[in-house]
Amino acid sequence: MDKSEATRIIKNHQLPAWFDGAKLGIFIHWGLFSVPAYAYVEGEGKDINQMTKMGLEYYFAHNPYAEWYLNTLRIDGSPTQAYHQENYGTKSYEDFANDFNDALAGWDPAGWADLFQAAGARYAVLVTKHHDGFTLWPSDFPNPNPGKENYHATRDVPGELAEAVRARGLRFGTYYSGKLDWSFTPGPIHDAATMLANGSIGREYIDYANNHWHELINKYEPDILWNDIGYPVGVDLTTEIFAPYYQKHPDGVINDRFIQIPRAASSLERHKFISKIVNGIANRVVASGGDPHPKVHHDFTTPEYKVYPDIRPQKWESNRGVGFSFGYNKMEDEKQYLSLEALIHLFVDIVSKNGNLLLNVGPMVGGTILDIQRDRLLGLGKWLSVNGEAIYNTKPWDRPATVTADGLQVRFTTTESCLYAILLGTPAGDKVTIKNFPVPDASSIEMLGADTPLDRYFDGRATTISLPGSIEPSPAITFKIDPSPSY
Repeated sequence: MDKSEATRIIKNHQLPAWFDGAKLGIFIHWGLFSVPAYAYVEGEGKDINQMTKMGLEYYFAHNPYAEWYLNTLRIDGSPTQAYHQENYGTKSYEDFANDFNDALAGWDPAGWADLFQAAGARYAVLVTKHHDGFTLWPSDFPNPNPGKENYHATRDVPGELAEAVRARGLRFGTYYSGKLDWSFTPGPIHDAATMLANGSIGREYIDYANNHWHELINKYEPDILWNDIGYPVGVDLTTEIFAPYYQKHPDGVINDRFIQIPRAASSLERHKFISKIVNGIANRVVASGGDPHPKVHHDFTTPEYKVYPDIRPQKWESNRGVGFSFGYNKMEDEKQYLSLEALIHLFVDIVSKNGNLLLNVGPMVGGTILDIQRDRLLGLGKWLSVNGEAIYNTKPWDRPATVTADGLQVRFTTTESCLYAILLGTPAGDKVTIKNFPVPDASSIEMLGADTPLDRYFDGRATTISLPGSIEPSPAITFKIDPSPSY
């Protein structure tokens, strides 16, 4: 495609309303790593941001992500290496492909789609190839490395899942590990310098990754392109991927992880002094919570296990697991999983700040989704069946939050006509006072699920609302103010 035409297409592309209003998506990490289903858990567990504050070298050796099993396995002295030797001996990671494909015969995509719909999700994003290089579809462009010609799922997982979720009204997106592919690179990532250097940069891999993205786009028509970790240099993303995708799918969206790191970074590991400086800088950036990634064209940003502190003008999507891992980790138990209350509070906070939540499930090797993950999704869906009006197709208000006189957190969302005040918890007593929240006499107040006007009193600083009789305990309750106050 001509560069000027491609630039014009990208410049004119606007964030589609469906993605802005969807609010909730389901992420699915499933692959060979689901066979050992192991990652190190320390005490009650830590998320990626807590772990990286302990230093990147420690983090990579004790990675909480089960989907990073192959990389952690390659680090001498890691808990994963010890676990593998004890349980699998000399069996290679690639040998898990037989186990995965044997179990794949029992997978039920319709059951997944039913669960995602019941959770109130509006889209699903499937990991089609993670960093280990195993593809979840039998691609027309097989892995070119010796012995890996059949390094793929024997069923067309993205095709079957896309059909199932779309039949239930959900959108479908594809994740692809653009830069990292450990079937091409034998060395492990164990610090910042090796992270920058890791990744296939040869022409063979560039053609391989490009062909895969074109195949995913043309065959499955994804509504979301969700790339990860980066993309090889030597590709003009504007003309080769972004503009052709928008031309084919005008209402599609692209995430912010098509980052292209200069080729010079691949030599950092060989320069010990420079490598030491890079590691030191990276450790400080990560410890401070900063974002070390350069920017590239995107429709939304993707903080991982993070929530922005304030309303962001640009669309964003927080992605995380129900626990501390994306892939299924059998070492996790109730202590590592979000409670339903914490999940709903997190979700409401994200939506109030112009974000979506991409909530991950990590199925077991045969496709079974654990009861604890199912319970969280179904609990969220039950809450949304009452309060979804305050979530879907809403916008942030002029501020995201306040508190009640009793200390309950409050989050706000709004539509063109109404304002919603969502209390993160159930108030005690028959009244609740929301601070710094004047409601004019012209606006009525009702609680979603009760649907009767409520009495209120404004004292010049706070609004006190009389509650509708006894209230069933809930992780969050919503007051609807109609019409929305204008100050």
